[in-house]
Amino acid sequence: MKDWIAGARPRTLPAALVPVLVGTAAAAGMNGDTNVLKGLIIWRFVAALVVSLALQIGVNYANDYSDGIRGTDADRVGPMRLTGSGRKKAGAVKRAAFASFGVAAVAGLALAATTSFWLIAVGAVAIAAAWFYTGGPRPYGYAGLGEVFVFVFFGIVATTGSAFVQIERVTPLTFLVSIPVGLFATALLVVNNLRDIPGDTESGKRTLAVRLGDKWTRVLYIVLIVLPFITVPFLCGLSQRPAGALSMFAILLARKPVQRIIEGARGPALIPVLGATGKIQLAFGVLISGGLFYGG
Repeated sequence: MKDWIAGARPRTLPAALVPVLVGTAAAAGMNGDTNVLKGLIIWRFVAALVVSLALQIGVNYANDYSDGIRGTDADRVGPMRLTGSGRKKAGAVKRAAFASFGVAAVAGLALAATTSFWLIAVGAVAIAAAWFYTGGPRPYGYAGLGEVFVFVFFGIVATTGSAFVQIERVTPLTFLVSIPVGLFATALLVVNNLRDIPGDTESGKRTLAVRLGDKWTRVLYIVLIVLPFITVPFLCGLSQRPAGALSMFAILLARKPVQRIIEGARGPALIPVLGATGKIQLAFGVLISGGLFYGG
């Protein structure tokens, strides 16, 4: 069980939790309700959270399986991989990935049945994108498109989707708040791929980090960390929910990881940066969610 938990990559789970929190909070009060929960439907929030977490865990296992059978995890620097390390058989990891996708599908179907069946199409595309990130004959993650997938699905789709299942529409606010969420999720992938540049280059993985090179990948990471905080005043001002500006306090957590990136941390020294990035994203998400909810 310890191996399976490690294989689920807990440090990446804020990327699944934050969009559901933010999207749900942005939807607060939009149905005109002023009760304690401001019109939010709790079971739909829980179901959306299950969908997001299950997809994140599923893509982590799928990535582990696909990289493992290709041999691209043989000399990796980061945390242990189940398939590449030989701790678990490739078939078992593949089944774990599809079991996770199945959990996401069941929870998604429940949401679709009570809101819009268009969510089934969105869910199917999300699962396909999760698998073909590193799976299939031509994985797009190996072509430098992984960051696009993360920004779209763990930013825009997850955030606006979490709001949609509450209010059954997409509003300018629910779309705009998805942007900083997606930027932080992308930063997680960028620092992960920065760490893996040497191994990915040797194994033929043309990730965006490999294409950009070490220097410009570091610049990209810093931009992705800074941009969300620049968007906050605009989001809170335009939405008339100024309490969301509390999220600016999360920038206090950014100094150390950004400093390590600037100083040129490499290999294992980047593992704490990955964890710190997840903490920034989580702190930002919790603070802006609280502000959006109480301002709704």
